[in-house]
Amino acid sequence: MPASIASSSVNDSPELLRFERRLPPLLSVIAGMVDVIGFLSLGLFTAHITGNIVVIAALLVRGGPPHMAQLLSVPVFVIAVAAVWRIAKALKRRGPVLSRPLLLIQFLLLTCVLIFSVIYSPAVNPHGWMSVVIAMIAVSAMACQFTLLRLSFPVAPSTAVMTGNLTNAALLLLDRLSRSQPFTEDANEHLRTTLKLLIGFFAGCIAGAAAVSWLGDWAWLLPVVLAGAAVALR
Repeated sequence: MPASIASSSVNDSPELLRFERRLPPLLSVIAGMVDVIGFLSLGLFTAHITGNIVVIAALLVRGGPPHMAQLLSVPVFVIAVAAVWRIAKALKRRGPVLSRPLLLIQFLLLTCVLIFSVIYSPAVNPHGWMSVVIAMIAVSAMACQFTLLRLSFPVAPSTAVMTGNLTNAALLLLDRLSRSQPFTEDANEHLRTTLKLLIGFFAGCIAGAAAVSWLGDWAWLLPVVLAGAAVALR
């Protein structure tokens, strides 16, 4: 059997199709946690690079010095995406089967963030060089998540950028309530999928903020556990 046909049959198996449905909501919870914990303990958006660009521009115009981690977040994100792409090329896998090794990389990166945070307590000195290193590892972990979704599930909605998902949810809801011909086919199914991501991200934000208040530097344990669950997901 040709390799391309074999790969296609594997990617279409019932187990991987279920995995494809379950993974994005879990990743949205992780993204919400990582973004909030990073914002509260490191002073930057680890999963929302657009926010860092806005803050950098505002500080430059108003005369305030940008946070070093904010300045580095954009190039580091791009470099991390390129590194994950290179790893994916080396693995010679396509589709959902590619996601497992990339999920493992994200898990290892978040584990490093947890270990260094517990050792160095970046919240005590958010502008210190070690805090910047920890922040860049967290940014790289989220770059890995963005990349694995685009490479493994190209049509999947974003698990970290909720503006587009909220727009889609509003349009799909209008389609569902409208008596005229809907713009989107299978609007009900798409609406359920999008709502799961929105709810997951918001729940992750709440859980992440609570974890910072209750656990301090150990708050990173929550996304690490969920990232491990994503690797083990069947």
